[in-house]
Amino acid sequence: MDKPYVVGVDVGGTNTVAGIVDKRGQILMSGSIKTAKHSQVELYLDELTELINGIIAEVTTKDQIKGIGAGTPNGNYFTGSIEFAPNLPWKGVIPFAQLLEDRTGIPVALTNDANAAAIGEMTYGAARGMKDFIVITLGTGVGSGIVVNGQLVYGHDGFAGELGHVIVRRNNGRMCGCGRAGCLEAYTSATGVARTAREYLELRPDTRTRLRNIPVEDITSKDVFDAAMMGDEMAKEIFRFTGEMLGEAFADFVAFSSPEAIILFGGLARAGDLIMNPIRESMEKNLLNIYKNKVKLMFSELKESDAAVLGASALGWEVR
Repeated sequence: MDKPYVVGVDVGGTNTVAGIVDKRGQILMSGSIKTAKHSQVELYLDELTELINGIIAEVTTKDQIKGIGAGTPNGNYFTGSIEFAPNLPWKGVIPFAQLLEDRTGIPVALTNDANAAAIGEMTYGAARGMKDFIVITLGTGVGSGIVVNGQLVYGHDGFAGELGHVIVRRNNGRMCGCGRAGCLEAYTSATGVARTAREYLELRPDTRTRLRNIPVEDITSKDVFDAAMMGDEMAKEIFRFTGEMLGEAFADFVAFSSPEAIILFGGLARAGDLIMNPIRESMEKNLLNIYKNKVKLMFSELKESDAAVLGASALGWEVR
């Protein structure tokens, strides 16, 4: 008889969420730990193993778990390694799947976290029935999962689709965590929004804004959102700037895969129309005529933690 459960693990730059999933795609139990709490990956994996063992014990026994699927930044599906992830505290190449398998005794498969979100969206969310779409994850970084003709795009080495690291500002671009300058992620991630806020405050010392009530180094994207929702003009302008840049980039992304939809996922997507309206306007303005008014812009239909956990868990059914 087939084992009836898998574990999905979503490793984010800030938090890691693990959940037990049944064959109907229901998350029966989940928990989280802080990703960046440990500077050594071994200590992090020890805590993650403790979390996984704990949630399994709440639902079933370990012999009923078919496998663990993990979605991680810079996760390579082919090798099971995290390779040079700029938003994680552990550098270099980390044989993550093997290290976790050694600790848990359960087979582990791994993919990029945005790819996991795309699998979750295709199976359970807004992309059900679609064969061509792109999921953009707007969190600590900017990730992307690209599906063409029903297949996730991995490329020859497992790293296709790093759309967050397309350079959008060639001259005097912001430094990105990847080591290059001008990447989309440096402007349109949650951390990018906070950077924009700090720049605006410095460049416009006479502009009145609620953001001046917060120590400048402590400003987060949520602070900008909260201020915008209270009608703060600078905060609203920051979201317009961010959305316009995303829209320009999306117009380019459409040109190479002609997706039916681009689906936004992650913390920054909670800004709703504040970010969606400038994205839509900017994308349509910059699209080739043959693509205009054809591409849907959508928010994820899954709870933020669920899409990546469910997508990662789908890998768990495939492990041998």
